[in-house]
Amino acid sequence: MALGIAMTRGRSVLPGFGLSMGLTVAYLGLLVLLPLTTIFFKSAGLGWVHFWQSATSPRVLASYRLTFFASLVAALINAVFGLLVAWVLVRYRFPGRRLVDALVDLPFALPTAVAGIALTTLYAPNGWIGKWLAPMGVTVSFTRLGVIVALTFIGLPFVVRTVQPVLQDLEREVEEAAVSLGASRWQTFIRVLLPAILPALLTGFALAFARAIGEYGSVVFISGNMPMKTEIAPLLIMTKLEQFDYAGATAIAVVMLLALTAGAVFGLMPARRAARLVPADALRGRA
Repeated sequence: MALGIAMTRGRSVLPGFGLSMGLTVAYLGLLVLLPLTTIFFKSAGLGWVHFWQSATSPRVLASYRLTFFASLVAALINAVFGLLVAWVLVRYRFPGRRLVDALVDLPFALPTAVAGIALTTLYAPNGWIGKWLAPMGVTVSFTRLGVIVALTFIGLPFVVRTVQPVLQDLEREVEEAAVSLGASRWQTFIRVLLPAILPALLTGFALAFARAIGEYGSVVFISGNMPMKTEIAPLLIMTKLEQFDYAGATAIAVVMLLALTAGAVFGLMPARRAARLVPADALRGRA
């Protein structure tokens, strides 16, 4: 009897766990782990001196600085305005709301090269938007500001689609209770709503930042690709591949991969930590 109960408990409720787990590991191994492992094996054959020279030349360091700085600025902008867009879509009903909601996913569906051409055309000195910025001395196309604009464009959906479901699940009664206890709108947002949406907001920020680091297509047109000025790291990798400098391209790819992994880990850790604190904060808000 006891043996039968133990065997029943040891079995999964859903059948086929071994087969599905094996297929999952094989799929991830072939599509994700194997290509990434190949990069490390390729870089290992360079030697430490050659690897260091390839990964830390002045041109490469300039591309690192621009890539990470522009990605960070774009992710911060998306965190603020992505939250605002998600809030408007969830809390308000207005004509054209479904159209605005569909437009949020446009960077997902639009080819990145097409997005880059469109942004370059709009923000050029004679473009629809650029011609209004030119008299003020603001130049977007072929500058670092253009890189930030392109990375902001492709990263916005990550924040909106991450925060939007959380806002939809929030109970209005919690806000009404806070207001009835004398809390202002700002206090209600900071002490009741923000703790609940903070994990999703941090996750969206980390995803937008990671996406921006690896972006290539939308930036290659609007940046101008000037070495030491507007050249991003993914573009430099492509340039070295076209020059058959596989060693240099691999060295930059390894550094970018390690930095991206570290950024994703440290970016998602605060989100998980904040998610553990949400129930307690929500209870305090209800009290």
